Amino acid sequence: MLSGYVKNRNLRAARLLFDEMPQRDVVSWNTMLSGYAQNGYVDEAKEIFYFMPNKNSISWNGILAAFIQNGRFESARQLFETKSDWDIVSWNSMMAGYVRKKRLVDAKRLFERMPERDIVSWNTMISGYAQNGEMLEAQNLFEESPIRDVFTWTAMVSGYVQNGMLTEARRIFDKMPEINAVSWNTIIAGYTQCRRMDVARELFEAMPCRNISSWNTMITGYAQNGEITCARKLFDEMPQRDSISWAAIIAGYAQSGNSEEALCIFIEMMRDGENMNRSVFTCALSTCADIAALEIGKQVHGRLVKAGYEMGCFVGNALLKMYCKCGSIEESYDVFEGMPEKDIVTWNTMITGYAKHGFGKEALHVFESMQVKGIQPDDVTMVGVLSACSHSGLVEKGTEYFQTMGQEYGITAKPQHYTCMIDLLGRAGSLEEARALMRNMPFEPDAATWGALLGASRIHGNTKLGEEAAEKIFEMEPDNSGMYVLLSNLYADLGRWSDVKKMRLFMRDKGVQKVPGYSWIEVQNKIHTFSVGDSVHPDKDRIYALLEYLDQRLKKEGYISATKMVLHDVEEEEKEHMLKYHSEKIAVAYGILTIPAGRPIRVIKNLRVCEDCHNAIKYISKIVGRLIILRDSTRFHHFNCGSCSCGDYW
Repeated sequence: MLSGYVKNRNLRAARLLFDEMPQRDVVSWNTMLSGYAQNGYVDEAKEIFYFMPNKNSISWNGILAAFIQNGRFESARQLFETKSDWDIVSWNSMMAGYVRKKRLVDAKRLFERMPERDIVSWNTMISGYAQNGEMLEAQNLFEESPIRDVFTWTAMVSGYVQNGMLTEARRIFDKMPEINAVSWNTIIAGYTQCRRMDVARELFEAMPCRNISSWNTMITGYAQNGEITCARKLFDEMPQRDSISWAAIIAGYAQSGNSEEALCIFIEMMRDGENMNRSVFTCALSTCADIAALEIGKQVHGRLVKAGYEMGCFVGNALLKMYCKCGSIEESYDVFEGMPEKDIVTWNTMITGYAKHGFGKEALHVFESMQVKGIQPDDVTMVGVLSACSHSGLVEKGTEYFQTMGQEYGITAKPQHYTCMIDLLGRAGSLEEARALMRNMPFEPDAATWGALLGASRIHGNTKLGEEAAEKIFEMEPDNSGMYVLLSNLYADLGRWSDVKKMRLFMRDKGVQKVPGYSWIEVQNKIHTFSVGDSVHPDKDRIYALLEYLDQRLKKEGYISATKMVLHDVEEEEKEHMLKYHSEKIAVAYGILTIPAGRPIRVIKNLRVCEDCHNAIKYISKIVGRLIILRDSTRFHHFNCGSCSCGDYW
């Protein structure tokens, strides 16, 4: 009965029964000691041990193992030194404890003191050296060892693989008298890590004892090396899959930019009723965040709550980021508030999320709460804080944080912090001050820093400074088409069409391709993507009819088309026509047609939203009475009742 209670982890019932027993032998005492030890109740196990009237080797080994396995290593060491007649199991256990603590000198000293050694003793020391990169010591012990089993050989192969010594790993592998699945998987993993997928595939095909880990190793290798087609082929051929298989293929598609396919596989996984681990949930949430698939993200959220994963930082942070990047800042804050444990990533994600959405004061409030909780800010925190000030025009606050972060938090300003400050000052019109800050930087400005200055120069029409910034960027990143467009916009704003034409020819001669703009929207778990003047969507007739209607309403409300945005010297009427069918306007129109009233319309654009679309969508939000949330390449815009959360400051 006592053993049954312990095996079922009902220690309360076990203790009640133990206390009622009229007679207790050493087996009874050891059963209770083992039960407490295996479930982490070290103090209770210790109490049982010291009250035992009789102790045998199982008792001594049990309390020693309890100390070691539960992190009470100093107690284990003191206990071990109290007697000398330990059996070999305890010697090995103590030595393994030293190895886990990376105290290899102490482990070796104990190894040399051992009255006798078995295969476990040798393997513990060999694998200890191998896992810690001391391959010379591991090799010496390996050659000295009088007995070797498959674990000994595999420990050496694994050690060489982990230390990037693939030639040596293969030499040991080829000499192995007996090879198991673990050995095969280890050497295959070594080749996949070195991007030698051809050799990995040869070994995989030759493997006589293939298991699910072998398949997973190959799929992960192909996925991480960008060969997603090969990964998918193996995935489809697998006789059996586990959560690692699904996570590997989902991550592979996501990392190769095929976010929609990644989500399709995740949905298939959910339909199959496959058990999901933290990696699968985190990867799915990250993919939803990348393409702003909020509805699917919410379904993932529901599944992970059922699985009991929501409260941990690992998944909680991914969930928080998903809601932030999908434009649902309120739900992200609900997740943030509901997390009982928050690490630095949690706080940084919330601060950066508010900053990206243009809610600078809310971001600073979270930052202040973070300090009250005693959490030390890091580099990322301060980038988020300065970015929040930049997106919201909080010049004085941003300057104060920038000037004091070294003294207050011990953070030395890096290029990202200077870029935020130059962006903050430049957007506010203090271009000379921004330029002076660049000159005083302790390192050379990078392309992002010059880009911030170019963007500010364009906003305020400073051609001279804009040309200087552009010239520097072209030297560093000659293929950065966005910077060519920014400078062209600056020329167009001033009506310098000859210079616009020169920029276009310059781009052509340099072979620089302008990144095409496109926007997408999620409707009923499906992503709809639009380009400018889209003519392939099945609902194009309804979309364009609505845009024509909205165009008439916009003009009645006082909207004037920002034709200066068109980088072509053509008639105004033609410019208006060119602006009317930008991708973000098409996506917004489709959202109005398909998303029920009362729900926000969320649109994503791969580039910065243009001035004309920004102005038009403000009017559209008022006309149709809808909240429209647009995420562009730099930030979020919340359009509601004819105004935007950015205050036209972007």
